[in-house]
Amino acid sequence: MGDMAHAPQQRRRFLNSNATQRLLAFASLIGLIVFYSLASPNFFKFENMVAILIATAVTGILAVAVTFIIITAGIDLSIGTLMTFCAVIAGVFITMWHGPVIVGVLAAILMGGLVGLISGTFVSRLKIPPFIATLGMMYVAKGLSLIISGLKPVYFNDTPSFALIAMGSVTGAIIPGFNIPNAVIIFFAVALLSAFLLNRTILGRYTFAMGSNEEAVRLSGVNVDRWKTIVYMVGGLICGVAGVVIAARLNSAQPSLGQGYELDAIAAAVIGGTSLSGGEGTILGTVIGAFVMSVLVNGLRILSVPQEWQTVMTGVIVIFAVYADILRRKRA
Repeated sequence: MGDMAHAPQQRRRFLNSNATQRLLAFASLIGLIVFYSLASPNFFKFENMVAILIATAVTGILAVAVTFIIITAGIDLSIGTLMTFCAVIAGVFITMWHGPVIVGVLAAILMGGLVGLISGTFVSRLKIPPFIATLGMMYVAKGLSLIISGLKPVYFNDTPSFALIAMGSVTGAIIPGFNIPNAVIIFFAVALLSAFLLNRTILGRYTFAMGSNEEAVRLSGVNVDRWKTIVYMVGGLICGVAGVVIAARLNSAQPSLGQGYELDAIAAAVIGGTSLSGGEGTILGTVIGAFVMSVLVNGLRILSVPQEWQTVMTGVIVIFAVYADILRRKRA
């Protein structure tokens, strides 16, 4: 009788869990793939699958970055323009200063970490709301990108090896004909490393704890300000990786690019089960959410749906995902 009495509670706990959100996101992804495959014979071609993977790589890396921050009950609106700023920094070191490619890559990633550190300091030490602090940083990063680049794209034509970072294929060298771009490999590597950080390190434990009950964590003796700053810095470092990938993919640093990517990244994280209220989220869910966004847009393009309606559909899905999270939390 006791087991039967607990069964309804266990079912409700499962329905209200973060795992259910991930499962629904994965089911949505499979449903989209099946629908588009039936609607168009061009969708499930190998070339289109590779195009989806490439499109997911940059958005997915940014989504992983913002997942850390959203779990702390924060937000970062600067990740799109920060990505562009880091791409421009790579262009400065490699093209303008003629430095080695590895130096440009490291400079871009470290610059992302520095900007994340500054944003985290604004939020944790100065107590500026994350929305305002990162909104201001979004404009700062955008303005600096335009100033440093002189309002013009920075091209990497003199260093063809740089483009191989994203568009080369390690898998193709190992398995002839299986040419998966390196950008996709980098995306999965970032996701795996981030999942390890969230699930197996003290940084991950404090990230979830701060999002669940920051005051309780503070009262337990944890230096909340320091750890929150570190979380934003980690997000910035990951944005630096995204900057390198998009610059290598385009073989140029486009200073006017970037704004709008943050919305896709946040949408991917939310679709994957990361709660905007904080305390919940997984990297696996974020990866699934990123693929949902990419498959949705790719399929709409193949079906020749106008760009404006693609934007409408994306907005509707984001609203639905947030509302589903609200309902789940109310039931819990």
